[in-house]
Amino acid sequence: MKTTLFIPTLNEIDGCKIIMPQIKREWVDEIIVIDANSTDGTPEWLRENGYRVVQQKSKGLAMAYWECFDLMAGDVIIVFTPDGNSIPEMIPALIQKIKEGYDMVIASRYLGGAKSYDDDVITGFGNWMFTKMTNILFGCHYTDVLVCYRAFKLDLVKQLNLTKSVHPLLEQELVIRCIKHNLKVTEIGGDEPKRLGGVRKMKIIYNGTAVLIGILRELFVHRAKKTVVK
Repeated sequence: MKTTLFIPTLNEIDGCKIIMPQIKREWVDEIIVIDANSTDGTPEWLRENGYRVVQQKSKGLAMAYWECFDLMAGDVIIVFTPDGNSIPEMIPALIQKIKEGYDMVIASRYLGGAKSYDDDVITGFGNWMFTKMTNILFGCHYTDVLVCYRAFKLDLVKQLNLTKSVHPLLEQELVIRCIKHNLKVTEIGGDEPKRLGGVRKMKIIYNGTAVLIGILRELFVHRAKKTVVK
């Protein structure tokens, strides 16, 4: 099993300088950075330090996933943000759970006493609300359905017929369709530290609306099956 660490960037020079040296290269088989035309020196610094950086052709984080899918050589993708929100030391734990037979492993910000130090009142409530909604509507028991930080098998992209869209749908779609296909999913708890420099790219109203529409679409398209969550 080969693993690919996918790192999307957009003006994250401050975070990259602190976080990237903490990632041990032997943890994964390859690291791919998809840079969305940063203007603060992020791709230049990464290339100077030996990282593979690909300039994003499309627009938005959602499409960066798909560009990575086309480029990666790994069987498993780990999504990691270098802005300080993702803890590097959790990478081996995510991979280990995949090796144990899970199809997807979520790095939950709210499991077992874990906490998001980057949440504000609105984002904290939104994460709770959409997770609760998913659990009630689809019969599961997740604590964090929207976090980017996770590992999953690349085969899921085709198996679940994931939607290639500019809208932020992939994280929730992965969760819900794993439920529908009765796949093996688990969470591991880990704090989300505050962002290091730069600005938050997430647009609250836009993202929230997209998530809500996505959940309703999944609810009325297929009947959910219960998955295995431990």
